[in-house]
Amino acid sequence: MPLLVALLSFIMIGSLILVIGNIYRQKKQVLSRLQAYAVSVEEQKEQALDPGLRSRILKPLIKRVSQWLSARTPQQAKDGLRKQLLMAGNPGHLQASEFMAVKLLLTVGIFFIMFFLPVSFPIVLVITALSWFAPTLYLRQKVTQRQLAISLAIPDVLDLLTVSVEAGLGFDAAIAKVVEKLDGPLAQEFQRTLHEIRIGKPRRDALRNLSNRTGVAYLQGFVASIIQADQLGVSIGKVLRIQSNEIRRQRRQKAEEAAMKAPVKMLFPLVIFVFPSLFIILLGPALLSILNTL
Repeated sequence: MPLLVALLSFIMIGSLILVIGNIYRQKKQVLSRLQAYAVSVEEQKEQALDPGLRSRILKPLIKRVSQWLSARTPQQAKDGLRKQLLMAGNPGHLQASEFMAVKLLLTVGIFFIMFFLPVSFPIVLVITALSWFAPTLYLRQKVTQRQLAISLAIPDVLDLLTVSVEAGLGFDAAIAKVVEKLDGPLAQEFQRTLHEIRIGKPRRDALRNLSNRTGVAYLQGFVASIIQADQLGVSIGKVLRIQSNEIRRQRRQKAEEAAMKAPVKMLFPLVIFVFPSLFIILLGPALLSILNTL
C-alpha cells in the first residue's frame, strides 16, 4: 500500500511538472512570436517614414514617364512588349510601359553622364545607342534562356505527369504533383496554370494561357493534344505517353540537324582566322627564301 501511494504521488507530481513546463514553453513561444512581430512592425514603420532613394525618386519618376509613354505608344507595340515580358518571366515585375520608361531613363541618364566626361562626341553617341538597345537585348536573352530551360524540362515533366495519371490521379492532381516535386520555369508556369484552374477558369483556357506565356513549340503541341483529348474523351495517360516520346524524338532530330549544320558554320571561322595563319606558317619561309634568292 505505501508503495502504491508513493507511485501515484510520483505520477501526479511528474504530470504536474510536465503540464507546468508545457504551459511555460507555450507562453515563451507566444512571447517570442509577439516580439518578432513587433520588431517587424517597427521596421515597416521605419521604412515607411524613411523610404529609400528608389521609393522616393525612382518609382514616382518611372511611373510618370511610363504614363507619358503609354499615351504615345501604339497598342500593338505595347502588346508585343507585354508578351515578351511574359515569356521572359516578367523580370523586375515591370509592366510594358514601365519597361519602356526604364529604357528611356537609362538612355537619357547615360547620355548626360557621357556628355560631361572627357570623351569624343561619336563615342558618346555609340554608348548612348548601346544603352538604348541593351534592355531589349537583355529581355530577348532572358526569353531565350527561359524557353531553353522549359524545352529541356518538358520530357521529365511529361514523364511525371504520365506516371501520376496512370497511377490514378486526375490531370489537375498530376499538375499539382509536378509543382510539388519539380522546380524551374516550367514548374512555375504549371503552378500558375493550376492556380487559374482552381479559381474557376476552364482547363482549356488555362492551358492556352500556359502555351501563350511560354512560346515554346513543344509545349504548344502538348497543350493542343491535351485540349483535343479532353474534348474527345480520349485517355489522357496515353496522350501524355505519346507526347513524351514524340517530344524526345523531335529533340533528337533537332540535335542531329544542329550537328549536321556544324561543319558549314565552322567553315567561315576556318577561312577567316585559321587558314591565313596556316598559310603564313607554311608558305612564309618559302617566300622569304625566294625573296632572298631574287
